[in-house]
Amino acid sequence: MGSAEVTPRANVLGTRVSVCTYDGVTALVLDHARRGAPLGVAFQPVHGITTAWLDRAYGGVLNALDVVAPDGQPVRWALNWLHRAGLGDRVYGPELTLRVCAAAAAEGLPVFLYGATDDVLARFAAALRERFPKVSIAGTLAPPFRDLTDAEEAAHCETIRASGARLALVGLGCPRQERWVFRNRPRLAMPLLAVGAAFDFLSGAKAQAPAWMQQRGLEWLFRLASEPRRLAGRYLVLNPLYATLIALQALGVPFTEHPAASSAPRP
Repeated sequence: MGSAEVTPRANVLGTRVSVCTYDGVTALVLDHARRGAPLGVAFQPVHGITTAWLDRAYGGVLNALDVVAPDGQPVRWALNWLHRAGLGDRVYGPELTLRVCAAAAAEGLPVFLYGATDDVLARFAAALRERFPKVSIAGTLAPPFRDLTDAEEAAHCETIRASGARLALVGLGCPRQERWVFRNRPRLAMPLLAVGAAFDFLSGAKAQAPAWMQQRGLEWLFRLASEPRRLAGRYLVLNPLYATLIALQALGVPFTEHPAASSAPRP
């Protein structure tokens, strides 16, 4: 599967990040949902971009998706600094989720929720219905926390397809969810959005950083304080590495784009 150039892309440490806005991505998702056309969308913070630099196979998966939005402020800053993108805001997965669900509700386009746990899915669906009374939740499915066989994955896709959904939100955590979207995009004629933490945040399972921290690129600090054991390695190692690599790219050190994957290895 090759990446459709549906948004302009720019090289950030080898990942082709989309130069995009909330309105642009929302319109793109709704257009594909109306037409029943496949679309693979990811939202990448510092963690994702740096992981892609360390794991070129994962970078190839990202570069084969249709949209790789700058989920983190430091990723937006990099686009502006390295490429003069002129972006005034990031495209944050949880916020984009709300905008897409609002638009889908207004047009009667059913949404499928795939990922997390049964409890989180129930709370997430309830939160969406409370916020958007006209939203249609076509179905929910919490896959087991283990590697799925191809047959199991195909069966899950058939469940999503049979539900009548016109788009699906996928919350399996990075990098598992992006690989899932890549592998299953050919099976599902609809937008697949790897929105990750949106499931936990919008369901109320986890707290979001205050707006002022998000705007200043300090969301990582809030999350580190909330889950130090789980996230210490991610933020205390990958954040300084990202800053160092971005500085090198700004100084002219070349970062070759990851070759777009033709097939995604299973976990």
